[in-house]
Amino acid sequence: MPPKIRFQPSEKPWASRLQVRLPARATSAWRELVKRFGMALLLVLAIALIVWLDRDAYADLANHDGVNLIEAFYYATVTMTTTGYGDIVPVTDHARLINAIIITPIRIAFLVLLVGTTVEVLANEGRRALMDAQWRKNLRSHTVVIGFGTMGQSAVKTLIANGVPTERIVVIDTSGQMVQEANRSNLAAFEGDGTVREILRRAELPKAREVIITVNRDDTTILTTLTVRQLNRTAHVVAAVRDAQNLPLVRQSGADAVITSSDSVGRLMGLSSISPYLGDVIEDLLTSGSGLEVAQRQVTREEEGINPKEVEGERVLAVVRNKTMRRFYDSTADTLQLGDEVVVVRKSQHTAKIQ
Repeated sequence: MPPKIRFQPSEKPWASRLQVRLPARATSAWRELVKRFGMALLLVLAIALIVWLDRDAYADLANHDGVNLIEAFYYATVTMTTTGYGDIVPVTDHARLINAIIITPIRIAFLVLLVGTTVEVLANEGRRALMDAQWRKNLRSHTVVIGFGTMGQSAVKTLIANGVPTERIVVIDTSGQMVQEANRSNLAAFEGDGTVREILRRAELPKAREVIITVNRDDTTILTTLTVRQLNRTAHVVAAVRDAQNLPLVRQSGADAVITSSDSVGRLMGLSSISPYLGDVIEDLLTSGSGLEVAQRQVTREEEGINPKEVEGERVLAVVRNKTMRRFYDSTADTLQLGDEVVVVRKSQHTAKIQ
């Protein structure tokens, strides 16, 4: 999913790093490997125990003496691996019968386990490549979130709270831990640098509708925005910067909206200090799931021709017409038209459902 600043091909195969990590509850590869190694060891120990308990029925043709515990373990290993040096052999009828009906099936089970593990690894890689190709083929008009830190996670929660399906959200982060966190939230994710074009193409960014950039450094934000704009000229790009002085640079790089995180937090803290209730209202508007919420929606046919003040159950803050925002006091937005969009304040849909 500690963050890796650049894409390092030497750490993992290119094919694996460039494939999407889809949400899954399967056990990890290491856990499965340890489990199978333990099963193989148990089979070896089972044969060694059988031989040692019946050691008088075996002969050591090399030393011409009995079979001790170490030699029993040795016999088990060479038998399981079908090496068969022939220096230790069963000499009685019942020992040969036990080899035929017990030890031979155990040896076959060991080979099946060994071959099965290899085949499964290859099959998993093939299946993963097939799933990756199918997933990318069906993905379009989605949202790509570059950076899954605190801001990125809050943005995703807001998207989901406003009805965006999790299968239409793709996360890119340099941290494997954050990628796993995204998977736990049922999100598809890539581990890699958002400035790498191949990673962005694998996330089908050229077909994305929205791009949210919330990386930790402003210079990385600028480079990421430039790369995103080279691959997708029409997507709506929202970027976060830490220093307000970098805001013009991010806008010039191609971002449609730029959020200054430090200034926004500082302003909210100042308002909460000077006017506590004003700060509470703004925090309420920014928090989804309860109280008030801000939303943007299309004007309905029933609302055509009416004044924004006459909209029932909502307070219209602005009207978006021909991609231009007109605030509620603008005289050119006194009458709603079909095709307009309105930015409204309303009771949270979650709160309304509960009531």
